[in-house]
This record gives sequence, C-alpha cells and structure tokens, in this order.
Amino acid sequence: MPLAHDSQVSEWVEPFPGANYIRQTMAVAEADVRKLIHDPVELFTRMVQPVLWLLIFGQVFNRTRGIPTGGISYIAFMSPGILAQSVLFGAIFYGISLIFERDLGIVQKYLVSPAPRSTLVLGRAISSTVRSLCQMVFVYLIAYLLHVQLRFELLPLAGVVLAVMLGSAIFSTFSLIVACLVKSRERFMGIGQLLTMPLFFASNAIYPLSLMPSWLRVISRGNPLTYQVDALRALMIVGGGSAFGMRVDFLMQGLALAVLVAVATKVYPGIVT
Repeated sequence: MPLAHDSQVSEWVEPFPGANYIRQTMAVAEADVRKLIHDPVELFTRMVQPVLWLLIFGQVFNRTRGIPTGGISYIAFMSPGILAQSVLFGAIFYGISLIFERDLGIVQKYLVSPAPRSTLVLGRAISSTVRSLCQMVFVYLIAYLLHVQLRFELLPLAGVVLAVMLGSAIFSTFSLIVACLVKSRERFMGIGQLLTMPLFFASNAIYPLSLMPSWLRVISRGNPLTYQVDALRALMIVGGGSAFGMRVDFLMQGLALAVLVAVATKVYPGIVT
C-alpha cells in the first residue's frame, strides 16, 4: 500500500515527461519578468528608438525612389526591420543583468540548485520575449499611425509573435554568452555596442539584399536577424513577401537558437569563476 501511494504521488507531481523541466524553466522566467514589472523604465526608454527611426529616417527615405521595395512604400518596407531592430537592441544588452546578479550572489544560488543549466538559459530567453512583445505592440501602433497597411489576420499575427519571440530568445542567449565570457560590465557594454550595428546593417532590415555587395550578402545570409526580418515582412505587411520562404526563415532561427542555447549552457557556470 505505501508503494502504491508513493507511485500515485510521483505520478501527480510529474504528470508527463519533462513537466519538472518546464516548471523549473518557467520559474526562472517568472523571476526575471517580476524585475521588469517592478522597474519598467527601461522598457519605455527602448520605445524611443523605433519612433525616431520610423518618423525621421523612414519619412526621409520614403521619398527616395531608387530603393527596390517590391511594390510597397519604403516606410512599409522598413517597419518590420525596425521591429526586428527593437528586438535586437533590447535583447543584446540583456546579459548585463547576469553580471549584476553574479556580483550580488544570485547566480551562485541558481547554480547550486538541482535545476539543469539549460533551464537557467531558457528561462532567461523566455523572459526576454516579454519586453520584445511589448515593443511589438508599440511598433504596430506607430506603423498604423503612419498609414502602413498591416495584416491583422489571426495566423499572420501569430507568426509575427513567434518570429519576435524567436528573435528575442536568440539575441538574449547570445548576450548571455558574451556576459559569461567577458564577466565585467564595462567590457560587456563595449562589446554589446560593437555587435549591434554590424548585426543590424548586415541584414535586410532597412534595405534589400540585392543592394548589398556580394561579400556582405554572404554575411547577411548567416545573420539570424535577416531571417527574422524576412519572416516579419511577409507576415506583417500587406503586399510584403518572403525572399527565402517561411520554412527557411523559421528553420534558420530555430537552428540558431538551438546552437546558442547549447553554447550558453556550456559556458554559463563560468560566469562565477
């Protein structure tokens, strides 16, 4: 009888394989989201950049006729790129919180817990998507006020949400890797600023790949941001299209995330040494 009782309790605690893993991952994500709720100032400051890009840069280049945008206005062409840029800029500095937590001794407490290291990485990646989804709503609002023809059907919206979450998870995980390697706030900020612009400009966010020299086009095809923008452009804008195909866009983002999570899991304990 006691054995049967223990078996029933065990079955109730983990109703399906991986339930405990998911619970641990979501616990890490919830802890990070709580910090954002208590201090949302950074979220609002991040919203300034898309306004400047769409209202100033976009309005100026909207008058330029030499940029091939596939039959849509330039402001419509760049709106998905600015959304991807907001995701990138918000996620790429996410790793600095890891350095602060290391200095406060919080990371050490995580590392002595029985949770697998991958749950710590995935939990942070999931929490970063909350910021990006807030930025997504804001960029949609600005684009709508600028009379960009947006798609509001359920499936395209769900695809945009998925692309934004994948992009945020990719670059926040990349940021964690950098934080684990450099281990100091000053170096991290310098490297973060060094990485954002090459990632952004070596993508199709504000101009099509056809305008790039051949060597830059090769680099762009290895940039996860390129595939995120390509998916967003097809899903977000009326008349927009995917240059690579939606399957390729999401497959490349998924592969990038899997590789980065594996690397981050390997180097994560090194943040405390």
